[in-house]
Amino acid sequence: MQQIFKFFLNLIPRTVLIRLSYLVRPFVAYFLRGEKYTDPIDGNSFRKFLPYGYEKVRENVLSPSTLSLERHRLFWLYLKNETAFFTKNLKVLHFAPEQAFYKRFRKMKNLEYTTTDLNSPIATVKADICDLPFEDNAYDFIICNHVLEHIPDDTKAMQELYRVLAPGGTAILQVPYDADRSTTFEDNTITDPKERAKIFGQYDHVRVYGMDYFNKLAEIGFKVEALNYSAKLSEEEMNTYRLAKGELLPVCKKLVD
Repeated sequence: MQQIFKFFLNLIPRTVLIRLSYLVRPFVAYFLRGEKYTDPIDGNSFRKFLPYGYEKVRENVLSPSTLSLERHRLFWLYLKNETAFFTKNLKVLHFAPEQAFYKRFRKMKNLEYTTTDLNSPIATVKADICDLPFEDNAYDFIICNHVLEHIPDDTKAMQELYRVLAPGGTAILQVPYDADRSTTFEDNTITDPKERAKIFGQYDHVRVYGMDYFNKLAEIGFKVEALNYSAKLSEEEMNTYRLAKGELLPVCKKLVD
């Protein structure tokens, strides 16, 4: 099962996968309905979740209804329980919008919601994260999850994120990171896609972030909290929502001068 799943992930372009998922998702969700696990984003429950992963396939992590992964569900719970995201009037910029959030955020009347990406078929503004077409201090809340590991010049991208974030604003900048690695690793001489996938976790990743990721964000100017939000949840919640224990949320603030 893992090999079949991995084969299709690598064979089909991601833009096509996104479109196909809209057609397949309702049938899979119906087939897997049950009571054991719950997706907190839509409240639907299932007897199991789907596997997901490129080099290392993780079992029971992909929600059949929203297609959310562990990181999406943790982020949702943080937004819901710890912020005023669902009630306060906010200008929001969302990079590479995830299907789990896109339609929900777009319908929220308190949000002025803008999505952007170079390649995503559901992004409204086609833009390079290293050269954004937005004014300084334009957005109260920025969501940029699992994007920076694809960007060769991540320093420039971080600077642009900081530039367009309003003073007093918040940016959530999740990336895949290795908690056992102190220093970020990248090597542009590795060009074979299979070798890159083996080393970086995905063929189109350009680095493996270490724990210095949070320091780099701080050097850009953000006030950074590496928030272990899962520590606030019970073991029952962690299991029911299928979350990754100890995953850190990079909660980045731009201080008011």
